[in-house]
Amino acid sequence: MADPSSYRPKPGQIPDSPGVYKFRDEHGRVIYVGKAKSLRQRLANYFQDLAGLHPRTRTMVTTAASVEWTVVTTEVEALQLEYSWIKEFDPRFNVKYRDDKSYPYLAVTLNEEFPRVQVMRGAKKKGVRYFGPYAHAWAIRETVDLMLRVFPVRTCSAGVFKRSAQIGRPCLLGYIGKCSAPCVGRISAEDHRELAEEFCDFMAGRTGAYLRRLERRMQEAAEEMEYERAARLRDDIGALKRAMEKSAVVLADATDADLIAVAEDELEAAVQIFHVRGGRVRGQRGWVTDKVEAVTTGGLVEHALQQLYGEERGDAVPKEVLVPALPEPVEPVAQWLSQRRGSQVSLRIPQRGDKKDLMATVGRNAQQALALHKTKRASDLTTRSRALEEIAEALGLDSVPLRIECFDISHLQGEDVVASMVVFEDGLVRKSEYRRFQIKGFEGQDDVRSMHEVIGRRFKRYLQEKQKSGEWTEEPDVETAAPVDGVLTAAGEPDRADGRPVDDDGRPKRFAYPPQLVVVDGGAPQVAAARRALDELGIDDVAVCGLAKRLEEVWLPAEDDPVVLPRSSEGLYLLQRVRDEAHRFAITYQRNKRSKRLKSSPLDAVPGLGDTRRQALLKHFGSLKKLRVATIDEICEVPGVGRKTAETVAAALAGAAPSAPAVNTATGEIIEDDGAPPAALSAERGQER
Repeated sequence: MADPSSYRPKPGQIPDSPGVYKFRDEHGRVIYVGKAKSLRQRLANYFQDLAGLHPRTRTMVTTAASVEWTVVTTEVEALQLEYSWIKEFDPRFNVKYRDDKSYPYLAVTLNEEFPRVQVMRGAKKKGVRYFGPYAHAWAIRETVDLMLRVFPVRTCSAGVFKRSAQIGRPCLLGYIGKCSAPCVGRISAEDHRELAEEFCDFMAGRTGAYLRRLERRMQEAAEEMEYERAARLRDDIGALKRAMEKSAVVLADATDADLIAVAEDELEAAVQIFHVRGGRVRGQRGWVTDKVEAVTTGGLVEHALQQLYGEERGDAVPKEVLVPALPEPVEPVAQWLSQRRGSQVSLRIPQRGDKKDLMATVGRNAQQALALHKTKRASDLTTRSRALEEIAEALGLDSVPLRIECFDISHLQGEDVVASMVVFEDGLVRKSEYRRFQIKGFEGQDDVRSMHEVIGRRFKRYLQEKQKSGEWTEEPDVETAAPVDGVLTAAGEPDRADGRPVDDDGRPKRFAYPPQLVVVDGGAPQVAAARRALDELGIDDVAVCGLAKRLEEVWLPAEDDPVVLPRSSEGLYLLQRVRDEAHRFAITYQRNKRSKRLKSSPLDAVPGLGDTRRQALLKHFGSLKKLRVATIDEICEVPGVGRKTAETVAAALAGAAPSAPAVNTATGEIIEDDGAPPAALSAERGQER
């Protein structure tokens, strides 16, 4: 590990001008490339106190052994040079998007004498017109099959074309009218090229004018009583419309635009791009990248733009590029895009209307792509094994943690405090073993104390089950734990085939199987509380760690510094997934619990009063407040409510203290007490933990 001060340039040596810089390691390999409006100011940020740097930046500068730079005239030149160097040197600390698959394109080889329509993958070739990318090659072939009826362009390979020319007989497509057969001279090279260019114009979105021209020709043929030609034109129009229907209209103003969305977490980011031409989605693609540098969403967007348009020219760069966040600064990037297109390009964030709605759709695709990427990574047996081994090595465990339990605390401003326990076995979720807890030992908000209580309750039950089964030979000094979720497990002797204790009905006991590793959502205080709870129970064979959200650091008991797993560590991915699942399970329980509390009413406790009559009472009086002041005779007027029931309702409401008025937390408005929950639950969720 190098000391950055050993290779720091001397004061005044770095120019105060735009440029691109490279960090190299001790072997001379380029490990990071960056650009700056002012090289002096940017590079000075890397040589400050290491404690003030982002962990990823700190790792980079301590890995590097030298830095060099190149001065350019403008920020646009810096952007272009940065892209070229990233592509040339492939630096390990730069964000690099990798395609999750090879996308097929519909290509027209205009660089040949007789242009050919075909499916192409891989690097783009000069002189070839591309449309797409498409999700599947069969979608291209279906579209081409419909289009060849109207635009009978050559689709055969060079070998088939040459063979047909030699024997003087076209292939099957030439006989059925889906190829103009230039191989046997049915059409000249000039006319065939014009046909291919019309095909390209239609695919590029210029569909309206061509369809109107065909419709006009169909009407002229009908007027001249050339009904066969008119019918053929009618079928051509139908084929083109069916081809257009395969890509639905998403923007009514026939816009040409690319929409880019980003979904990210602490370690990875997924990018999805929708290519819209003529108001229709003509293609879609996506990438996933490791966040190996400290980068904002705007920075991820800038890298995506470089990846997407770095090799493109002309119409391949659309007039409008819609993004979730703008690069900083945005002017050089917009100018660079305009230069590549040859005309003005609008780079902006959609604010309203169809474009904003479509951007939300692209964003959902990005979220799904990131989730799918993580799921695929977690479901692989080899990957899971490596993840467990890395966790065992990083935490100093004697064996891999085959069972991991993770705990999380959730509440809303100190109310409805709950906890969750999720279980992963062999790196996979085991939802049947999930458990939920209500914090009962105290009132208010104290995550550390809550964590201590939950860990203590879970392992008290574990010791009780061991004692009942005879595994625990000494009398454990534990208190009787309260039932979890209102259910108590019964003592039972039989075991399952996998060795786990079971109840008399054959179901596994809730807390009889211990984990090898306990993970808590939090940092050093939460870890210390969990370890203290285990120590108080005399349990010393269960490891404890915590995963802090901010920097994804792994904390161990009695350690001043966290364990920082490598960015590419499968162990870190598994711990992160366990922590996120515990958080999801906890916050879902907390929301449900709060929702039930808000919906509760004094009428719920009235014996013999079901939902139907309860709703009838509220509908008749309009609110619980008016029902409370009603007389017994007035309550009896409600259909289905007799005098005895009315007396019971009146007594129940008289004995129940009136609740405080509900307040809409979004507007501050006092809501009339109608026995229903406040409508501002969504505003509260922003304050949940």
